Amino acid sequence: MTIQVGDKLPAGTFKTMTKDGPQNVSTDQLFKGKTVVLFSVPGAFTPTCDAKHLPGFVEQAAALKAKGVDTIACTAVNDVFVMGAWGKAGNATDRVQMLADGNGDYVRALGLELDASAHGMGKRGKRFALVAKDGVVSQLHVEAPGEFKVSSAEYILGKL
Repeated sequence: MTIQVGDKLPAGTFKTMTKDGPQNVSTDQLFKGKTVVLFSVPGAFTPTCDAKHLPGFVEQAAALKAKGVDTIACTAVNDVFVMGAWGKAGNATDRVQMLADGNGDYVRALGLELDASAHGMGKRGKRFALVAKDGVVSQLHVEAPGEFKVSSAEYILGKL
């Protein structure tokens, strides 16, 4: 079943790259007591994700935080090393937390898995953005296949 507005986010663990190497980030650490924008991309370094999705959140980070967002986080079904490298390449450091969902466990728990096998990418996460307040979904915007509209930083900013 797909997560809905008003639902508590499921428990889970992501990996993030730190100066000391890969570290776990629990959903409690990420969401508890905070307003969080979590956006998901089908893959790091893929065309729309790299040219538009991540850069939009990097560019709008200050404006989102001015509207009460504590944390902006990006997740993808990629390993922690790829997510760390993509975050560096995209100047996301200190603006967007890069979270690896290496096996797709979290997007599966959300019911937002994407089968991109036809494109040689296997199981991934759908392109979406959600806003959570203290671990409860207050907004959920899932893109139609091939679209990039409702999960953009600009769209989310306009909805806050």
